[in-house]
Amino acid sequence: MLTREDDIDVHALRRQGWTISAIARHLGRDRKTIRAYLAGERQAGVRVRAGIDPFEVFAPYCAQRLSDDPHVWASTLFDELTDRGYVGSYPTMTRQLRTRSLRPACEPCRPAKGRPIAVIEHPPGEETQWDWVELPDPPSSWGWGAHAHLLVGALSHSGVWRAVLCESEDQPHLIDGLDRVARALGGLTRDWRFDRMSTVISPGTGKVSASFSGVAKHYGIVVRPCPPRRGNRKGVVEKANHVAAQRFWRTLPDDLSVEQAQAKLDTWCAKRGDARVRSTAEGKTTVGALAAAEPLGPVPPAFPATLVAERTVSAQALVSFRGNRYSVPPELTGARVSVVLRLGASVIDIATTPGPAVGARGGIVIARHRLAPTGAGAMIRDDGHVVALERAAMAAATSASPHRGKVRRPPSQAALAVAPALQTPTGTEGAAPSTGPGVVVDLARYAAAAAGRNTLMTEKTTPPAPPTRKETPTS
Repeated sequence: MLTREDDIDVHALRRQGWTISAIARHLGRDRKTIRAYLAGERQAGVRVRAGIDPFEVFAPYCAQRLSDDPHVWASTLFDELTDRGYVGSYPTMTRQLRTRSLRPACEPCRPAKGRPIAVIEHPPGEETQWDWVELPDPPSSWGWGAHAHLLVGALSHSGVWRAVLCESEDQPHLIDGLDRVARALGGLTRDWRFDRMSTVISPGTGKVSASFSGVAKHYGIVVRPCPPRRGNRKGVVEKANHVAAQRFWRTLPDDLSVEQAQAKLDTWCAKRGDARVRSTAEGKTTVGALAAAEPLGPVPPAFPATLVAERTVSAQALVSFRGNRYSVPPELTGARVSVVLRLGASVIDIATTPGPAVGARGGIVIARHRLAPTGAGAMIRDDGHVVALERAAMAAATSASPHRGKVRRPPSQAALAVAPALQTPTGTEGAAPSTGPGVVVDLARYAAAAAGRNTLMTEKTTPPAPPTRKETPTS
């Protein structure tokens, strides 16, 4: 078999007047091979099979089976061919299926990639697309477990997007993220488009869930569910998801807090994301300029959902929440508590965590503080908590020197006064102390047994006396 490069050389040398023998000697090939390639009987890069293809007989059967059922497993088809006399291997069969293109494409099961894509017009101010992105391996200092969650919102017309880091994808965190992202985008569009997330769309009916309908009416928007298995329908936010994962999350340092990471993401979106160039009928512009011209509605006050986040109390009796620290009574140091925030309120509650119903009258509120701005780094402490913490710290502190390890301390008089009670009970002379209620161990038995054992061992180890020789008198 000649490579494509050798085939090119063969034809070039032949045009220059070289004989077939000279070309064969030059390339180190057989003359019949060179002649076959020059005559077009063989194709470069394709090896001629020495014998009959054993799969040729089974190809029509495979084509019919795969036409009837495009999803039949190749292993199942291999079992059927083996029962019908096929002697080839499984890799050979799968290679033949691919080479001959015997498996037809199933259109309903084809991925979105490679399909024809229609351009959907998005008028200014019409639609915002929303989606969650699950980000693996967050910094351990966040205490969020194995994944962080990013809620991304993108304006369909201009392509501007903003995102908020969340520690959960439950409905209160979703509502809080929707409000924060909408304010970062500059206002509300007419429609909000979601995929079939269970916190917005009922999985069974495909309609807006009852718990989210109040949110939609509060913000005055229309919820548009994305058609099933139509990822291109919300392609603007899908591309934003990809950019956020690769250009923000992939390069995020480990030493940043949640608030610092959020600030870095906001800066990147304003500096890099909004500077992307777009071509319009009026000429080239930027994504940020297109977004500034969109007619967006004002954002009302936050929907009053109850957000609950679990935290661990520090050694200073402080609870961290959104870049600030709030005090609790010192006896809760190291305990798990719940921070309860009513969205839109100016105070937060810190409650116990007896069960799953903390946010709904389940926990006991142990502290209430005014809500500091997110990421302000403020320390909000109650005067009573400060006094109690100082008292607890002073009570635990001591000025006494630590005990020395190498010191002589004989039994005290109090210990000696208790010692007679440990003597042998009356009437059991030579017996050991009692090992339990009503149980007395007499060591005399052990002594007798040991003496008997010694006597027995002496008898066994003493060799017998040799027999005396009897003298026979001589005559």
